[in-house]
Amino acid sequence: MSDVRYPFTAIVGMADLRLGLLLNAVSPAVGGVLVRGEKGTAKSTMVRALAGLLPSIATVEACRFACDPAAPDQQCPDAPHTAPGTELRPAHLVELPVGVSEDRIVGSLDLERALAEGVKAYEPGLLAKAHRGVLYIDEVNLLQDHLVDLLLDAAAMGRSYVEREGVSVRHAARFLLVGTMNPEEGELRPQLLDRFGLTVEIAATRDAAERAEVVRRRLAYDADPAGFAARFAGQEQELAERITTARELLPEVELGDPALRQITAVCAAFEVDGLRADIVMARTAVALAAWAGRTEVLEEDVRQAARLALPHRRRRNPFDAPGLDEEQLERTLEEHAEQPEQPQDPDGHGPDNDGDGDGDGDGDGPDGGGPDGGGAPEPAGPPQDGSAAPAPEQDERDQQGAPVPQPAPGGGRESTPVAAGEPYRTRLFKVPGTGKGAQGRRSPAETDSGHTIRARRPRGRLSRLHLAATLQAAAPYQVARGRAARALVLHKDDFREQVRRGRESNLVLFVVDASGSMAARQRMTAVKGAVLSLLMDAYQRRDKIGMITFRGSGAELVLPPTSSVEVGAARLEQLPTGGRTPLAAGLLRAHEVLRVERMRDPDRRPLLVLVTDGRATGGKDALAQAGRAADLLAAQGLAAVVLDCESGPVRLGLAHTLAARLGAAAVSLDELRAEGVAALVHAHRTADHDRKAA
Repeated sequence: MSDVRYPFTAIVGMADLRLGLLLNAVSPAVGGVLVRGEKGTAKSTMVRALAGLLPSIATVEACRFACDPAAPDQQCPDAPHTAPGTELRPAHLVELPVGVSEDRIVGSLDLERALAEGVKAYEPGLLAKAHRGVLYIDEVNLLQDHLVDLLLDAAAMGRSYVEREGVSVRHAARFLLVGTMNPEEGELRPQLLDRFGLTVEIAATRDAAERAEVVRRRLAYDADPAGFAARFAGQEQELAERITTARELLPEVELGDPALRQITAVCAAFEVDGLRADIVMARTAVALAAWAGRTEVLEEDVRQAARLALPHRRRRNPFDAPGLDEEQLERTLEEHAEQPEQPQDPDGHGPDNDGDGDGDGDGDGPDGGGPDGGGAPEPAGPPQDGSAAPAPEQDERDQQGAPVPQPAPGGGRESTPVAAGEPYRTRLFKVPGTGKGAQGRRSPAETDSGHTIRARRPRGRLSRLHLAATLQAAAPYQVARGRAARALVLHKDDFREQVRRGRESNLVLFVVDASGSMAARQRMTAVKGAVLSLLMDAYQRRDKIGMITFRGSGAELVLPPTSSVEVGAARLEQLPTGGRTPLAAGLLRAHEVLRVERMRDPDRRPLLVLVTDGRATGGKDALAQAGRAADLLAAQGLAAVVLDCESGPVRLGLAHTLAARLGAAAVSLDELRAEGVAALVHAHRTADHDRKAA
């Protein structure tokens, strides 16, 4: 890979992303940019190209933490900075890999030297390097939760803290936060999403000429990076100078009361949470004015600021797509625009804005009636041709039309997809035992965070010292080691590290019966609502999900395992039903998917959620085949839940029989709700208390 960056001005299209990045370069207080888009749209290329445009920064000479010589950080680990020299450095672009460790982000403290020698040996991390520069997180939505927490703290406080067994190091960490993500791979936590000042949605152009130009430029860059960059050197210099000019103009820009009222009115109209959106919009509008070379914020600045700062703050639940209603935005801006004073006529009437001569602005003539002064207009009568007026309700039904069932694969009739019921909070289902998978919020596991349960010898570099266990291991040997002073004599074998228990995320694999036996519209609405609720639960617990459906003559993997719960919700909404019930095919497909995923990610434990009424059709021994497939899954020690969808006065209990063969819990739709379970427990306890009292 060439060390020569692709020029920012050589990138074709993507005007919104270009503007969002440049506004943050002008005013880092805007709070960063989140770039959402499909793969292969040059998100990373443009972010990396931005670093070449940023002005150099003055730093204290030889300071590893880029302290400003005009106001050095008094808590800097390299302090004190007495009569510091000054040097110019380029603003750093620091990239945060997805698999980065906590020590690499905040820095590492040599605990062995700290305890044995009393020396603070601190190695700065990526947050220190990003200070006064750009912190770029590619695939930010795939970052582990505890690392996201570290970034949130640093972004909010402008400082990084390293605490290790009573040894504390802190330093300034103010940076421009830029993240890129592919929404298909999962959404961001709301807390981190709100930390990004602006968001930009990008997609590859569908214009053939533009696509050709993109390819042409990329091939030219790959063939001669230095020569290609030289072609755009003049444009790059002009853009860098414009950034510097806008930065200098920024303090002079005035945010007047009319513009501020529009900003707050827009945020209130779109019902965004908190006041961060108002502040970000105000800062963005000021930066837009400075970028345009103006010292006054105009309505066009407020409009553009809303388009960049509000879409990602509009989500009311995890399955809402970010977006902004343009008509509502224009209506709100118009309602709260500054109105010029209108002159009064000699008769005391207001201005005649409607041209009807009465000065009341209603356009209805001087008598206050209809346009011709004759009062309210008459209601429309029946058609003049003698035909009867159609009933509105009947017209609506005719326009909508009734869905015509289509043959389903394998026989039977296929029903059109029905909408899911409203989601609700579900019971928590866990995988038994203790895992060691990625951190999440579902099943018990050994993790990097959580409460300490025991100590062990370090595996690799010591990072989480167990002080009591270390002292206990070293104490019996102090005399033999010739301890004379107050300090302990520690050897490498004495050190112990903490083993912590927290929670992990799991792979939740949904196997959904979409056959004709599930096709009753009211019933399928309830089933889809239950699955949607479980999907929301998986989103909140940071799980990966997959979805298999079976109907007709076979089973289909409609959603390969992914972190994008939103895609799962969309596939569920589009799910048709009909045909026979190949239950065995669905279970065997689940067995194959889990086998492949176990090889890809052996530490992530699966949880199978089977949604069925237990019926199996499509063959002479369909039920027996389903039982054998269930035995195959049970032999793996798989954690499973069977969501029993059987309804009606007569129930066969087939789902419970299947659950027994799987070694799984069987839960009805009514028992899935968390509040329903709480009510049952409360009723049981009340009845038990009454019996004892009697």
